[in-house]
Amino acid sequence: MASRGRALRLFKLLHRTRQEVFKNDTRALEAARQKINEEFKNNQSETSEEKINELLKIASDVEVILRTSVIQAVHTDSDKICGALEYLPHDENLDAEPIRF
Repeated sequence: MASRGRALRLFKLLHRTRQEVFKNDTRALEAARQKINEEFKNNQSETSEEKINELLKIASDVEVILRTSVIQAVHTDSDKICGALEYLPHDENLDAEPIRF
């Protein structure tokens, strides 16, 4: 039963991370929301503790990848792209400044 609580925490964390990473990008926000919900729904009837732990590990890894590896850019002109690289720390106590280019 501890897996259920862990799954719920990861589900909520993925959605919070999605909202930060894809802020102001409604298409990406919706696509990520649908994918997160779909993956959790498709696996909600899983009973094997080993498979559940494997799926939770994947969800955790996805959250880290979203938080640390996603780059958003805005196309401003035919030959220019403007954007910001941001590291979104998992621990709110860390000081992280966005890298602008």
